[in-house]
Amino acid sequence: MIRCSILAALILLLAACSVSEDQEVALGRRNAADINAQLPIVTDPAVSSYIQDLGESIARTTSRSDLDWHFFVINTKQVNAFALPGGYVYVNRGLIESTDRLDELTGTLGHEIGHVIQRHSVKQMEEAQKANVGVTIVCTLTSICNSGLAQAAVQVGGTAFFARHSRLDELQADSEGVVNVTRAGYDPQGIPDLFQVLLKERRYEPTVVDGWFASHPLEEARIQRAKNLIAELRPDASQRLIVDTPGFQAFKARVSELPAPPPPRRIPGAQQPD
Repeated sequence: MIRCSILAALILLLAACSVSEDQEVALGRRNAADINAQLPIVTDPAVSSYIQDLGESIARTTSRSDLDWHFFVINTKQVNAFALPGGYVYVNRGLIESTDRLDELTGTLGHEIGHVIQRHSVKQMEEAQKANVGVTIVCTLTSICNSGLAQAAVQVGGTAFFARHSRLDELQADSEGVVNVTRAGYDPQGIPDLFQVLLKERRYEPTVVDGWFASHPLEEARIQRAKNLIAELRPDASQRLIVDTPGFQAFKARVSELPAPPPPRRIPGAQQPD
């Protein structure tokens, strides 16, 4: 019933000429409820409160600070992060464990917040409506029609299919991320530094980062562009941007002590996402 209601809501949204902010928030809320019910969301109070406070510290300085932002950690070793419409941001345990410093995690959050600010998922829906592809695009964006939203998300490391973005979307989110974290007082250098870490992990443990590269196209040129964006921004030298804190290291240690992730859930006989 949950999946059917989400599908119906998406079809109604696609039938409109544009998606209002209220519709965007309602869509995000519905999808978040489904994801949170079926994915292994971390409920440890210390982890949950830390990621929520950290995410809010960035989101409240943006042009969409009025949204009711929600931040979650998913208990999976796959390295990934994604955002739903309306201000719901998810970070996988594997990505947190891959970071060395706080600014690498804030860079990720700033990037995903950027997708929400730019309404990238909403624009995908609006473009789909213009192309008059109706239910087909709903199935493509959400994978509801085949294996189910939660199963699709688990299979690609916690990334819902509608959170896949074009290279242009990714570059826009990078730009937003640099501005977002700098404005919030964090060092934006964590963005290209984490990209370098992920490229290295792809060489040695490709299966762990497959989901990230499937939904976040990344190449050396994008890393250089992020560095150029930081240079162009020229943060005030008198502003002491946060690179790392003992609190983050304690948070990361707490994440590493979480129970082992559950095995991926599959629907027997269901078509798996490509």
